[in-house]
Amino acid sequence: MKIIGSAGQKCAKFIREDAKPLLIMVVVMFAIRSALADWNDVPTGSMKPTIMEGDRVWVNKLAYDLKVPFTTKHLAEWGDPKRGEIVVFYSPADEKRLVKRVVGVPGDTLELVNEKLFVNGQAATYEPLKAATIGEIAIAEQPQHEFATETVADRTHPVMTTPALRAARTFGPIKVPAGQYFMMGDNRDNSYDSRYYGCVERRRILGRASSVVMSLDYGDHYLPRWHRFFTQLP
Repeated sequence: MKIIGSAGQKCAKFIREDAKPLLIMVVVMFAIRSALADWNDVPTGSMKPTIMEGDRVWVNKLAYDLKVPFTTKHLAEWGDPKRGEIVVFYSPADEKRLVKRVVGVPGDTLELVNEKLFVNGQAATYEPLKAATIGEIAIAEQPQHEFATETVADRTHPVMTTPALRAARTFGPIKVPAGQYFMMGDNRDNSYDSRYYGCVERRRILGRASSVVMSLDYGDHYLPRWHRFFTQLP
């Protein structure tokens, strides 16, 4: 009986002195990640060549607002996503966390005609993409795609298309409703985005993806892509 009592006292002491502070620290850490900043693994290629499979992107959750930890409820708002920014949000289709680019903000009229984007009647311009960015795609895969630098107003970023794939290359014109945003992947012909599930409500947006903090090459034994570590996203 004394042995059992002694073991019980030690267990209680461990919980009180060691386990409880550790649990509090873990809860606080996850609360900070939920409300302030986080990182997001990118398992698919829907944002190629900007974001590659195996990239881990930094998510600034204070970019637009302050949320109640572990919820999407806003305590305060001080900004809204801007056209051209990359954001992380919960998909209206299945609640999965997605990383896409904001193509249209509330009130915008959007149209896509044979892969060419029009925003409020203004056609985007397309220029050749830098060889270094194209080089992120496997050499054997490059001939399957077409690459360009897309510019709308003052925002410029890479895009990639794949003529052999069936895709929504034409839509609209549509007007983005108040309080909602139109999202698209930079990998235009291989992205499940607002062309399929509609606009995304403001409350679903978790934060802005601003940089790649680390990157593992899924196609090469998960070796680090050192040149992508701590790089800014366009």
